[in-house]
Amino acid sequence: MGAGKIREYFNAGDGRRIEALGSSLDKVAAELECFERGVPYLKIVRPCTLGDGIRKIGKDECLALSGFFSAALQDKEIVKFVPASGAASRMFKELQQFNDNNSPLPMNEVKVLADSGNKSAKILLKFMLQIDKFAFLDDLKAVLREDGIELESLVEEGDIKPIIDSLLTAGGLNYAAFPKGLIKFHNYPEGGRTAFAEHLVEAVDYARGRNNEAHIHFTVSPEHQTEFTKLLAAIKNRYEEEYNIRFVITFSVQERSTDTIAVDLKNRPFRENDGSLLFRPGGHGALLENLNRLKYDIVFIKNIDNVVPDRLKGESSMWKRVLGGQLLKVQRQIFTYLKQLNNQSSPDDILSDEIFTFIRQELSILPPAAVEKLTDKERIEFLIKVLNRPLRVCGMVKNEGEPGGGPFWVEDKTGTLSLQIVEGSQIDKASPQQIDILQAATHFNPVDLVCGICNWRGEKFDLKQFVDPDAVFISTKSKNGRELKALELPGLWNGAMAYWNTIFVEVPLLTFNPVKSVNDLLRPEHQP
Repeated sequence: MGAGKIREYFNAGDGRRIEALGSSLDKVAAELECFERGVPYLKIVRPCTLGDGIRKIGKDECLALSGFFSAALQDKEIVKFVPASGAASRMFKELQQFNDNNSPLPMNEVKVLADSGNKSAKILLKFMLQIDKFAFLDDLKAVLREDGIELESLVEEGDIKPIIDSLLTAGGLNYAAFPKGLIKFHNYPEGGRTAFAEHLVEAVDYARGRNNEAHIHFTVSPEHQTEFTKLLAAIKNRYEEEYNIRFVITFSVQERSTDTIAVDLKNRPFRENDGSLLFRPGGHGALLENLNRLKYDIVFIKNIDNVVPDRLKGESSMWKRVLGGQLLKVQRQIFTYLKQLNNQSSPDDILSDEIFTFIRQELSILPPAAVEKLTDKERIEFLIKVLNRPLRVCGMVKNEGEPGGGPFWVEDKTGTLSLQIVEGSQIDKASPQQIDILQAATHFNPVDLVCGICNWRGEKFDLKQFVDPDAVFISTKSKNGRELKALELPGLWNGAMAYWNTIFVEVPLLTFNPVKSVNDLLRPEHQP
C-alpha cells in the first residue's frame, strides 16, 4: 500500500496511537492490504493417516524413546510453555445466560426448560444436580455463608439464583471473569487444585532438568498476572518440598504490538465512537513473540485446560517423554548431517542421497521434481536450508467426533509436499474436492507439541523467520452495534510454524482432556 493511501486513511493522532502500541504504519498498512486481497487458502492434498504422515509407536519403542529422553535431561535446558490467558467466561456461558437479571431462578423452571430441549437449561440442570462433585464447591459454600446463606438450603428451597450469582460475579468467586488457570479443576483430600497448580505437578514427571529444576513459562493476561503470582506464592514452597524439586516459573503477557487493526466492511480502518482506531488482539499466533524470547533446547507446549488428576498423570506424562525422545532422536541425526554438510570441502553424492532419503522418510518432506535438476552444490545448499529449521513433534489423537482441522499433507507454491496442522478456516469451502479431503481426516491436533528451537550450533532460531505470513484468518465481529472485520495472526501451531520441520505421532485419547464447558469437569477423567 503506497504512502498516499496511508495518508488518506490516517492522521497525526492515529500515528501516535500506532506508535504507542509499539507498532508501525508499515505493519498496519500490510494488515490493510491483507484485508483488501483476502486470505489465500492452503492446498491440502490428503489427510495424514497412520503410516502416511502419522507414526504409530509400539510399546517397545515407547519405552526406548521415553528412556532416551529421560537419560538426556541433565544435558538439556527444558521449559514447559503454557498459554494461560484464556478466559473462563466460555466455561460458564450457559450458566451466565440465567444470571443476567435479578429475578429468582426456580429449579423446577430450569427442569421444565431442560425437558423442552433447551440446551443451556440442560447444562445448568446437570451442573446443579452434580454440584457436589466440583472442586470449587467448598469455596462456593464459603462465600454464600458470608452472606448468611447455606447452599443446601437454597437447593432444598428451589431458588438457585444466589448460587449461580455467587459463583460467577464479583460479589462471590467471580469465576466468569477469571482465566481458566485460576479455576479449581480437581478434588484431592487436602482440597481443590487449580489448572495452574496441575501444570506444576505435571512438570515434575517430564520437565525436571538439570539442577533438579522444572522451568514453566505461562503467558497470562496483564489484569490477571497478580493473581497468578499470588497463587504461585501460596503453593510453590509446599510443592517443591513435596516433590523434591525446584520450580522456576516465569510469566509474560501478549505484546500489544501484536494487536491488529480492525476494518469496516469496506476494508477501511474501523473507528470507535470517539474517532480513535480500533485494534484487536491478534489471536494465539501473537504468542510466537513470547515463545521467541525463550532460549531452551526443548519446549513442551500444552494448553492450560488440558490437565488430569494425579491418578492419570503417569501415562499422560509417559507420552510426553515419548514425544521428547522422538524429537531428540531425529534432531541428533539432523545435527550430524548439518555438521557434515557444513564441513564438506566438496559435495558428496552418497551423503546427499542419504539425506534426501532421510528428509522424505523421517521429516515427510517431498521435494518437487525440479530438485533433481540442481547442481551438486545447489543440492547441498537445498539440503542445508531444509534441515536447518526448528523441529516439532506433535501428538495427534484419533478423531472420534466431527471432522475438522488437523494433520494434512499440504502442497506449497514450489510443489513441495509437507506436513501441516490445518484449521478449517484455511480451506476453500467452495471447493468440493478440498471439503472431501478435510472431512476424510482421521486425526486432530490436541495442542500437544514438543519443540526444538536451537540449531546445530546451539544458537536459538529466530522463529519469526519460519512463519507463513499469508496464513492469517479474517473474521466478522461487531462493536458498538456496527459490524467489523478482524484479523488474526497465523496460528501458533498453524501458520506460525508453517516452515518448521514436523513429525506427527499418534497419541492415545487419554492425553487429551480439555475443559471447554464447566460440566466437562464432571467427566470421569477429571474426577478423583
